[in-house]
Amino acid sequence: MDKHFTITIHDENGLKQFNLHQFVKKVLLYTFFSFAFLGVIGVGAILYLNYNVDRLQKKKESIESAYTELKKKHESLEATMKATRYSLLVKKKELNELSDSLSEIETLIGLKPIEDESLKERVSVAKLSSSERATLMQLIPNGSPIEYHGITSKFGYRIHPTLMRREFHRGTDLRAKMKTPVYATADGIVEWAGYHKRSGYGNLIILEHSYGFKTYFGHLNKIVIKSGQFVKKGQLIGYTGNSGLSNGPHLHYEIRFIQRPLNPFYFIKWTQKNYNQIFEKEKKVPWQSLIMAMSRIKVVQPTQTQQSSQPAQKSKER
Repeated sequence: MDKHFTITIHDENGLKQFNLHQFVKKVLLYTFFSFAFLGVIGVGAILYLNYNVDRLQKKKESIESAYTELKKKHESLEATMKATRYSLLVKKKELNELSDSLSEIETLIGLKPIEDESLKERVSVAKLSSSERATLMQLIPNGSPIEYHGITSKFGYRIHPTLMRREFHRGTDLRAKMKTPVYATADGIVEWAGYHKRSGYGNLIILEHSYGFKTYFGHLNKIVIKSGQFVKKGQLIGYTGNSGLSNGPHLHYEIRFIQRPLNPFYFIKWTQKNYNQIFEKEKKVPWQSLIMAMSRIKVVQPTQTQQSSQPAQKSKER
């Protein structure tokens, strides 16, 4: 007996019945389950794709964030490199200016740069350290030997005020009242301390200093040091007077380098503030050798006593 199904459809036109064979039924059932299975797979696929899209979106956002951060770092690095390039240009300009200034100083003191010598090596020779400068100013005559009130007779040719004839004045006459304290202008040893008739300087002190320098202090009233004694810069050595061939109280002050007279005025005005000026003014001293010697020796820091100023000595005497 054949099995079949009857499908009854009731509508406004009446009742209709359809008989379906068992085979058709199976076909329809399989078709339904197939579509249902495909629907489940489709939904699963959609969910999986949505999950991947979300994951890729997050990854994209992460990459974009990393790119933005790298872009900011790149811009910051560009700005830093730009600033560094500008700084290097400024430093290069400063080095060129320093080299030019150094060349001027080398010209002033007679230094001739060695070929292929570095700027650092040139500076080490031409520029003394602060302690070396202090030592240089301690050993070479500088500053006024008395409280400065001007000059009555300059260095060079003049009419002698007593002999009344034209002759070369080897020193500078500093204006001073009788018995004005006189101080050593550099460390040294007393070569002469007494009356010197042949020179006409009367009571005379000669100090021998380092590097071939000597100082002369003439027409003194009183001498308070002895020959062979060591003296320090700023130390009291005597008092001004009117002894010898003199027409009034004053101090005759000379500076000599290897017996050659130098203009004392340049050394009287020589201080740490105008340190380089002496190299331009005084050409009779081979500053090149002196500076090189100073730059290559171990400097002993002057003691507080050695660094005491002449004004302090003057106050003590008063």
